[in-house]
Amino acid sequence: MEKRILVRMRLKPDVGIQLGSKQSVEWIGRGTCTSTVFSEDRVEAVDYRRQYGIDLRALEVCSQSTKVIFNNTTSSSPYFLLTAFPGLELAHLWISIPVCCLYIIALLGNSMILFIIMVERSLHKPMYYFLSMLSTVGLCLTISTLPTVLGVLWFHAREISLKACLIQMFFVHGFSFLESSVLVAMAFDHFMAICNPLKYATVFTDMIILVMGLVICLRQVIFTFPMVLALKSVSFHSGKELSHPFCYHPDIIEYTYSSPWINNFLGMFLQLYLTGTDLLFILSSYVLILRTVLSIVAPKKQQRALSTCVCHICAVTVFYVPMISLSFTHRLLSSTPRVVCSILANVYLLLPPVLNPIIYSLKTKVICQAMLQLLRFKGSRTPSVRRLRGQWD
Repeated sequence: MEKRILVRMRLKPDVGIQLGSKQSVEWIGRGTCTSTVFSEDRVEAVDYRRQYGIDLRALEVCSQSTKVIFNNTTSSSPYFLLTAFPGLELAHLWISIPVCCLYIIALLGNSMILFIIMVERSLHKPMYYFLSMLSTVGLCLTISTLPTVLGVLWFHAREISLKACLIQMFFVHGFSFLESSVLVAMAFDHFMAICNPLKYATVFTDMIILVMGLVICLRQVIFTFPMVLALKSVSFHSGKELSHPFCYHPDIIEYTYSSPWINNFLGMFLQLYLTGTDLLFILSSYVLILRTVLSIVAPKKQQRALSTCVCHICAVTVFYVPMISLSFTHRLLSSTPRVVCSILANVYLLLPPVLNPIIYSLKTKVICQAMLQLLRFKGSRTPSVRRLRGQWD
């Protein structure tokens, strides 16, 4: 349950404070249950901290230097307070059960697809290379948010330092943009396979795919690192409560001392430039694919060509709809309830890594058969299974 503190300071008339000479001042913060009373000659502090937030151990009144010093034993650098589901703090333990199950599905599903593509030699093709990139990005994105999400739900570990927050934000946004670029590469793969099948083998060689992967990674680092570096020199209000259980750029820049419009504009520009151009390229590819498919006379060939794009269309929808919704909610709809933003954020981070393995394993027969064979091998040690393993080798 969220805790708020109210510290009342009663000072003598001849004692001043940094905010002005007043006899009664109220300071309100979040994250603890500390009640502190200033007497005339000494400071009396009573701490009811429990397991929440920050522990204020000592407060000192300096009448000559006219200031109040708060000695924070938890952190001397700026920090933020993470939030999982605002207003549902008492149900965090129950909410953590489905969230933990989703994380397990995302980790096991993407790991299994990676393992199957590595082991099954018939899947060593460009389409499955890009699928392995998508699974790798899903794994990395899941791992980058798992500690803070489960930490908030299980242990009420809400406090996160500015440095740790910036590092997590770099990985969250970097892998999100990386997933967008991988979806573009997969759209180009479908475009070449349907519209220019004769040139497909000459374009998508192993070396070209490797270069494409390196360019995609380098592109994200070049654009994401300056965004995080620009925030490192910005001063933040310490102890502010974020809207999510992870660090998200539009959420953090609201608590800068200076005007956040520069960083907000930079974040919006990167969002529109990277994901906007990626989405435009994907839509253009499918317009050309649809035109080519409609020119095919045989209905069965049309259906076969379109069926190869179903998984990718689902992956694009699952990724872009929550991302665009969350971004616009933060930047344009400031009056949206915080619980709605929190639900959108968790959907944005968990839905693609969870659903992508399910979609591709159900719609791709080769992956589905290989996955079933893998599960049989895990659950049995019969000679027939050993012969199946020999077929993989």
